[in-house]
Amino acid sequence: MKSVTRSLRILEAVAQHQPVTVGELTKIFGLPKSTVQRTLVTLNEAGWLRANRKDTTRWEIGARVLAVRPAALQGSSLFAAAREPMIRLRDAVNETIHLSVPDALDCIVVVDRVDSSHAVRTFHDIGDTSPMHATATGRAILAHLPETDVDEFVSGGLERYTEATLIDPAELRAELERVRADGYSVNRNQYRPDVCAIAAAVLDGDGTPLATVAISMPDSRYDGARLPEWGRLVADTAAEVAARRAGAA
Repeated sequence: MKSVTRSLRILEAVAQHQPVTVGELTKIFGLPKSTVQRTLVTLNEAGWLRANRKDTTRWEIGARVLAVRPAALQGSSLFAAAREPMIRLRDAVNETIHLSVPDALDCIVVVDRVDSSHAVRTFHDIGDTSPMHATATGRAILAHLPETDVDEFVSGGLERYTEATLIDPAELRAELERVRADGYSVNRNQYRPDVCAIAAAVLDGDGTPLATVAISMPDSRYDGARLPEWGRLVADTAAEVAARRAGAA
């Protein structure tokens, strides 16, 4: 139990001081550096922590922590800003709406959902993760990242999930250009068969992608003729969430 308590306290300290170094945590707790390092590595392997992408000697909370108890997000500016616009978007299209956040370049994590009233609908549990390149939410994020980040992501290889998955780096880069031009991304059966989505990024003031809003539906209800309408609605919703978040900051 002592090791569990220590891990939780270190997790809390990282959340409070992030991004934080092993040395800084060692001073806070008065523990051997090796003990702190082992704890950080264990929490990282479990998905609770991650190394800061700009300075890998510093540690920060992973996005999966946000999915442990969604109610805890209600005090955050992102959750509070997104909830009402997501409900209005659901009412406009009567399809499931997801709010997701990136976990570095590793994956996308669902942190909130507003369900449609259809008996047949797509479903992701809060906390579900999905790959960046094979989803509308992931490509909405990738399209707004620096080219060096995209290079890093592509260098790790692109896994195939269905016959429609983009696994050619040149095709993925071309798709990201289209996402930037159109303001939204589209996934038709590229990750899960018979599941489609249209997503747009929620951007910070400096253009950094913080999250995505997505309309998700079964392929049986996907209508290419409505794509411009859906794309405009989801892009407008993401922009509203960004503005509401900025106003609450």
